[in-house]
Amino acid sequence: MSIQLTLIGKPGCHLCDEARDAIDGVLLEFRQKNPNTDVTVEELNILEDEALRLKYAEEIPVLLIDGKMHNYWRIDDERLMRALYAKASK
Repeated sequence: MSIQLTLIGKPGCHLCDEARDAIDGVLLEFRQKNPNTDVTVEELNILEDEALRLKYAEEIPVLLIDGKMHNYWRIDDERLMRALYAKASK
């Protein structure tokens, strides 16, 4: 099983830094309890992609799980953990 997380943000964004920290914390726990689930994280910068900038400029940071919007502005640790467990159980 693999899960792709995509964090969309930009440099110098304090909410993006907080989102990255929250994701890292959740993944640390999740990976310890689910070693057979591969979770990868990709970061995209809205300053380098015009389409992303037009779509998400007012919502960053944005977290996608397997390409679908999960959260924006603030990452809820418990909600992210539940979403990862739900994906891993499929």
